[in-house]
Amino acid sequence: MPQPALPTLHAYLSFPGTCEAAMRHYEQVLGAKVEALVRFRDAPPEMPPAPGQEDQVMHARLVHPGFELMAGDVPAGMPFQGIQGVTMTLSYPTADEARSAFDRLSAGGQVTVPMCPSFWAEVFGMCTDRYGIPWIVNGALKPLG
Repeated sequence: MPQPALPTLHAYLSFPGTCEAAMRHYEQVLGAKVEALVRFRDAPPEMPPAPGQEDQVMHARLVHPGFELMAGDVPAGMPFQGIQGVTMTLSYPTADEARSAFDRLSAGGQVTVPMCPSFWAEVFGMCTDRYGIPWIVNGALKPLG
């Protein structure tokens, strides 16, 4: 008997009109590929965009061999108070890969915790990138428990 397909979990980030720039940035700094970029103007006629929002991103999908990230600009009329209560986390096999990714993600943003040793990884760091997204980057995870 075939096994049922397992669900997948994806982060979906919201941006205040900066989605395309953020996704192009993540494409470069994370070595991923933007495979979908649908603008509000591309929606079916029964879903017309709000004036001025035609060129903003309704849906974007970034694909990396280790993950997928989805995002969009907040539709007109919806409140946007930034990303709250969630942190994107990347774990790399080596400390050097983690340091490199951290440096690229934190450039132009704010470092909360510089890369340092921890009990769960050889190195970890925390930052908020230039688009307001909080990140934790781990390198060389250690066994826990």
